[in-house]
Amino acid sequence: MRKAWYKKIGPATLIAAAFIGPGTVTVCTLAGVNFGMNLLWALLLSMLATIVLQEMAARLGLITGKGLAEAIRSQLSNSGLRNTALILVFAAIIIGNSAYEAGNISGGVLGLRELIPNTQFSLFGFPLESLVIVIGLVAFILLYLGTYKLLERVLMGLVLLMSLCFLITAVLTGPDLLSLLKGLLIPSAPQDSIFTIIALIGTTVVPYNLFLHAALVSEKWQSSSDLGWVRKDTLIAVGVGGLVSMAILLCGAALQGMSVNSAADLGKGLEPLLGGFAKYFIALALFAAGITSAITAPLAAAYVARGCFGWDAGLKDLRFRSVWMMVLFVGVFFALSGSSPIAIIQFAQIANGIVLPLIAIFLLWAVNKKGLLGQFVNTKLQNLLGLLIILICVLLSGRTLYKLITTWLA
Repeated sequence: MRKAWYKKIGPATLIAAAFIGPGTVTVCTLAGVNFGMNLLWALLLSMLATIVLQEMAARLGLITGKGLAEAIRSQLSNSGLRNTALILVFAAIIIGNSAYEAGNISGGVLGLRELIPNTQFSLFGFPLESLVIVIGLVAFILLYLGTYKLLERVLMGLVLLMSLCFLITAVLTGPDLLSLLKGLLIPSAPQDSIFTIIALIGTTVVPYNLFLHAALVSEKWQSSSDLGWVRKDTLIAVGVGGLVSMAILLCGAALQGMSVNSAADLGKGLEPLLGGFAKYFIALALFAAGITSAITAPLAAAYVARGCFGWDAGLKDLRFRSVWMMVLFVGVFFALSGSSPIAIIQFAQIANGIVLPLIAIFLLWAVNKKGLLGQFVNTKLQNLLGLLIILICVLLSGRTLYKLITTWLA
């Protein structure tokens, strides 16, 4: 029985591991440090939204054997409308993943800086971080050769160990249960918290995961009778991932008011469990999370491009490679910009949160097409939840864009 259950563990585990990266550690820690437990509700909302949207994506992949981009191509008969929709999806994913890639690389750098200090050099008077180039080059070689699977499993194991440490530490900090429940169940937006709220959503409901989940499900399961397993897989894996994110926020809340500028600062949340070793452990874990995501984000963008443009392209096809190279190079460029790694990671999550509503709208449209899903189209409840999620994301994204624009113009 145990062996049969193990075999049914599916792609949602990878999806959950994908969003527990340097962005989650950084943003959730900052949310706790700056706002205590007041933003736990945003993580609860994000976790529920992820479960709802990832179930739709997984169901689409299982029943149709297609990803979201392929579904759009097959269901829009008007060429002008179809091309416009696909270009919008492609542009949103490329922009979002490039920002995410910069955050991934910066997360890896944030970790390595604690282990290898003094790594900056000057080129034509511009200060550059050599670790950015090293991580970018490692990701390029692994993607080009396609030999990253074993390394990815090893690094993912370290990310899971980090998650377990945060869960245990959150319990050891002994958070006040009344404050915890209030932060979890009563939405509030303290002053200057809007960027953090949208970043918490962007680090959990990752747009490219909606494409990736559909593709992975279609490879693991082929029968509609497996839908129950797909849903259990999604609920359990994303639920656990959400709990880990909340645990990281609680660890940050125990350090409320502290200034966070380095991996050592992020690691202070684990000191109740790991003591003085905490900063070295978090440094290694951030590097693992960063390099793992630095591989998957460009690869996911290439899969989306293949679906959008209908390429019959394998991993070594020049068109496929050109997309992940572009995302990787843009990520390296912005990571080299001289900005603080913490600031880059925050921006990446904000960008993801802004891109999310567009991708969610296309997903909701696709899972209501009987020509695609037949009897497995959305129920009224699923549509209601989907529309509610999109509405909340649109309102938060709109408010975030307004604040960004007014800040720039000020």
